[in-house]
Amino acid sequence: MLNRIANQLHELGYRRMQAKSLKPKHVEALVSLWKDQGLSVGTLKNYMAALRRWARKIGKPDIVPKDNAAFDIGNRSQVATESKAWELKEAHLARVSDEYVALSLRLQAAFGLRREEAIKFRPNYAIKDDHIKLKDTWTKGGRARTVPILNDEQRQLLEEVRKFAKGGALIPAEKNYIEQQIRYDRQIRTAGIKNPHGLRHRCAQKRYEEETGWKAPVAGGPASKSLTKAQRARDEGARETIAEELGHSREHISATYLGR
Repeated sequence: MLNRIANQLHELGYRRMQAKSLKPKHVEALVSLWKDQGLSVGTLKNYMAALRRWARKIGKPDIVPKDNAAFDIGNRSQVATESKAWELKEAHLARVSDEYVALSLRLQAAFGLRREEAIKFRPNYAIKDDHIKLKDTWTKGGRARTVPILNDEQRQLLEEVRKFAKGGALIPAEKNYIEQQIRYDRQIRTAGIKNPHGLRHRCAQKRYEEETGWKAPVAGGPASKSLTKAQRARDEGARETIAEELGHSREHISATYLGR
């Protein structure tokens, strides 16, 4: 995480920093960047904890405020009350000049992948007959998983990725993962994409509607408490399926994407 922060500072224009160069202006620039990227409250808090550790190690603990409220970082809610989903359109992709990044974004939109999973995606390993297989070294928490292939559009995209990657990941041969991640972040900022994680939200809500026959509560569908007993069983089954496909071990995390 600290390596990623250092790379982000470099991309923000702070090119000659050493470990002890950290100042309040750097913290403010990073928080602004993370908010522009649409990071969740939980992720923001993790980054702030890393910055505080850095500040303590160099003997400057007061550089980073102890209270996240100083940066208007609120409490994390496990239940969404408004949808964060958005659809990836051709207008967005037209502003992305790196084909590797464009394909990573399309994988995120089609399968609900996280950024790291979509960048490290290796089609020769991942693509199976009726599902994709995500390696533990690609995923958050090192939890390998599978995601079903459900339609021809997904199959066509996977074939495009297979042909383009030529046996590798969605990372140019001359770059490593961190360098491509920085390239990805720069490209989506240029394209005006502030919340790529919203593609994951849209995928979850789409899957919920496919599994239940009605929209998720956060997308205008009925609240869970208003469902019949039979509908509630379908609701619970859909939430468990979606949580697994997104790489979460707990069903209740689905409420972050679907609401209640």
